[in-house]
Amino acid sequence: MSGLSIKKWVEPYVLLETLKKSYSMTDLTFDGFSKLNQKDVMLNLIKKSDNKSFGLYMKNVNKFYVFSSDNSVNAEDILSKIGVDKDEAELFDDYNIPVNEVDMARAEAGLIFVD
Repeated sequence: MSGLSIKKWVEPYVLLETLKKSYSMTDLTFDGFSKLNQKDVMLNLIKKSDNKSFGLYMKNVNKFYVFSSDNSVNAEDILSKIGVDKDEAELFDDYNIPVNEVDMARAEAGLIFVD
């Protein structure tokens, strides 16, 4: 699984509403005790989707989101839909890096993909 850190500030509500226009959304609310469990739920949903889903994690929002489509998803299409240029995001081979960057306030949001 890979991940993408979005460095550009994006209004969370606008980001969610923009993605909901193209994808169906499931949200997984967590607290300090359930965060790791909900993260595993998100990862399992993405893995089962045959590259037709991706995860989203945002700063200051205690939710993981899974967005699904009838077609394969890719980072370039998603960035284009949300108005983020490639130089405002960073791709990683490890999906944990964007999650950690969001937690450390180095990124506004993280996207998670199945490779």
